[in-house]
Amino acid sequence: MTFEEILPQLKAGKKAVRTKGWGDCEEYVFVVSGDTLNGEEINPYLMIRTKEKPALSQFMPTSCDVLADDWKVVE
Repeated sequence: MTFEEILPQLKAGKKAVRTKGWGDCEEYVFVVSGDTLNGEEINPYLMIRTKEKPALSQFMPTSCDVLADDWKVVE
């Protein structure tokens, strides 16, 4: 799947991964929404779970990620 095809899946609460373009440490990407900070709503954002520590960090897709066609939904 392309990034354009996977994005609605992410927004719907699914997790996604690239099957060819990433190394072994990346596990999956997902959307975080509904968070607040000091009573202020935070806009939804992408997170990535990795095997490294810290395991969670904000995901900013590269041009390679956006143009890739090896995305798939994972459980």
